[in-house]
Amino acid sequence: MKIKFLGHASFYIVSNQGIKIITDPYEPGCFDGGISYDPITEPADIVTISHEHEDHNFTDIAGNPEFVRGAGKKIVKGIEINGVDVFHDESGGKERGTNTVFNMKIDGMNVVHLGDLGHPLSETDAQDIGPVDILFIPVGGYYTIDAQVADEVINMLNPKVVIPMHFKTDKCNFPIAPVDDFIKDKEITKSDSEVEINKESLPAKTTFYLLMPSK
Repeated sequence: MKIKFLGHASFYIVSNQGIKIITDPYEPGCFDGGISYDPITEPADIVTISHEHEDHNFTDIAGNPEFVRGAGKKIVKGIEINGVDVFHDESGGKERGTNTVFNMKIDGMNVVHLGDLGHPLSETDAQDIGPVDILFIPVGGYYTIDAQVADEVINMLNPKVVIPMHFKTDKCNFPIAPVDDFIKDKEITKSDSEVEINKESLPAKTTFYLLMPSK
């Protein structure tokens, strides 16, 4: 599969069969310009939305996609998707509501997008999410888990590939941390804004990719 980081928590994933998936598309200029990434122009077959905030739930996406929200198991255009409800904060959703983690079976790999996870995972959460090959994880803190909690989540889920998201850039004016705190003690494989990963090339131990926004 090919993975392109569009920005914030939005990725463009194209399977080997040509199925196009966009995760958590942002609305350009939302939150009074807090998000100023360029518009998403890539067409999609499937769009996953972890929660209903404007930086994650934009629906003006080309390609007439099917939108996937909420918990439960489903098959969409041949892709097995398991949604697991967690929270956007450490108060059981009282501050920012719920958040859905999506585990998608793509090209024989389990691709997990944590959305705006706002708390450490419980053992039950991890079991419900299931096995993880590729993990998209928020690391900026404030609205989501920070770098330290992200490391705890990674140790619990034991993914093969980790790709950080939801960190501060020059096009994200939210009061969140840049990616530096997360990567400072890690060996990083950098791949610009895109990377291609196949099941046969998955690393034996957890490997970190730093993708920078393409928008």
